[in-house]
Amino acid sequence: LARIVDVADNQQLIDGIAALGVDAALDKVFEGMMAAFLPESAAGQSAVVQWDLDTPAGLRSYHLTVGDGRATFSRGAAASPRVTLALGIPEFLRIITGRMSGTAAFFEGKLKVSGDVLFAQTQENWFKKPG
Repeated sequence: LARIVDVADNQQLIDGIAALGVDAALDKVFEGMMAAFLPESAAGQSAVVQWDLDTPAGLRSYHLTVGDGRATFSRGAAASPRVTLALGIPEFLRIITGRMSGTAAFFEGKLKVSGDVLFAQTQENWFKKPG
């Protein structure tokens, strides 16, 4: 995924997700995030992080639940997330692959954060970035 993100422009990323099927592609991306979870980085913490993603098929929400040294994801909005991150597919893919920082995306107006803004920066380090 990181290699694709490195060479694709925004429209190519959007078209690629659409061609794969938005829901199936996002499920695979979140499965990859679970595999990249670094439990030691989140030691002693628990939280629910919601991602609201603007996709070619409309808004898709996913939430990550982190606690007890593990992370899981589910489709749909969380009942009470600690933080909600709203952004487009290209920015989402760039952030999770380490090609763009969440902080940069926020200050460029590409990422909207609601809830615990300081925590949003912390949770970004809970996942190993490719390359």
